[in-house]
Amino acid sequence: MVELIKKKREGKSLDKEEISYIVKGFVSGEIPDYQISAFMMAVCFQGMDSDETATLTDEMMRSGDLIDLSEIPGIKVDKHSTGGVGDKTTLILAPLVAAAGIPVAKMSGRGLGHTGGTLDKMESIKGLSVDMGGEEFIDKVKRYNIAICGQNKSLVPADKKLYALRDVTGTVDNISLIASSIMSKKLACGADAIVIDIKVGDGAYMKTVGQAEELAKVLISIGAKMNRKVRAVITAMHEPLGMTIGNALEVKEAIDTLQGKGPTDLTELCYELGSHMLVLAQVAKNKNEARKTLEQLIESGAAFDKFKELVRIQKGDISVIENTDLLPKTEYSREYKSKKDGYINQLNALDIGLASVKLGAGRETKASQIDFGAGIVLKKKIGDFVKKGETLAILYANDSSFFDKAIEFMDDAYEIAAEKAKEKPLIIKTII
Repeated sequence: MVELIKKKREGKSLDKEEISYIVKGFVSGEIPDYQISAFMMAVCFQGMDSDETATLTDEMMRSGDLIDLSEIPGIKVDKHSTGGVGDKTTLILAPLVAAAGIPVAKMSGRGLGHTGGTLDKMESIKGLSVDMGGEEFIDKVKRYNIAICGQNKSLVPADKKLYALRDVTGTVDNISLIASSIMSKKLACGADAIVIDIKVGDGAYMKTVGQAEELAKVLISIGAKMNRKVRAVITAMHEPLGMTIGNALEVKEAIDTLQGKGPTDLTELCYELGSHMLVLAQVAKNKNEARKTLEQLIESGAAFDKFKELVRIQKGDISVIENTDLLPKTEYSREYKSKKDGYINQLNALDIGLASVKLGAGRETKASQIDFGAGIVLKKKIGDFVKKGETLAILYANDSSFFDKAIEFMDDAYEIAAEKAKEKPLIIKTII
């Protein structure tokens, strides 16, 4: 292992056998954390070429169980987001795409830090379970075209161990390590094609479009080497997506969107990503045809019916979906008001996400307990004109002492000026 660390430190490429030795040795415990840490730091300084990155992905993917979806008819298309604030697209896209006749076998994650997790949002629905074995997961997708569950403990153990180490050694933001982490999980879950929503901006891991494009090209390259089709859509995360941040609040907004009453940006993003999924699944010839199909599924109520079916088959309480007033609520709320007249030119997604964590909606550590009812409802967004004293957002918490901590981040999030700033696009670029 010392020789391999030196080899990568000197900028040389590692072959398949060498990468396989590293991954298997780390998972088995034969190679200690400190040597893997040194190796990943060498990768951060020297990088990996496309063959090395594809090999690392393949070895990580094969480090545990693989889910075989081949018995499910049709092209299985998955969607992944690199994480953002207010991103509840999976709750909308999964039933919407499944209603179009495409099998959606989705394994999702939990939130950590300022980004929310799909599983946490789903568990704010009373009774709903995201835990299931591989056979039950596949059976649900075969029977109902949809299932959303948590990652199996035996699935891609190399990624779990590597990510935990990357998080504490300052090696999270290397493109090859990010790409192999994303793709190893997606490929282990049996997807034939993948649409990846790469968030860029203040509230995302990718801070520039250039970084996002580089990641997109690496993800597509890995997919090509493994005979999978990958499309990357680079989207803005300079402000939160939609109007809600927090688990139950986001579930309600997802339901509104499935009923055709969602905010414009969230609705538009779901149509964009969903259209690519329909084209990759070969149920639509092009994006225009795909979009019309998706719009019809929302207008007819079929998408919302599929969401209710998803909740039912995963043991959730349907009455909560039919009457969202039954979703978890908080004891306290506080209005956050504008300190002056002007246009909102900045609504920093990272600060808003951190404010929601302080209210109890997110985790500061893996052991943190989430308050499903806590969060933020935005009343104004970038480009809106506001008057002094007008409500910008409503904060929700079950401990009134949390408001002061959250408001510090809210103060940092907003920039209000006399002149209106130039509008930024939501969909920045698609890379195929």
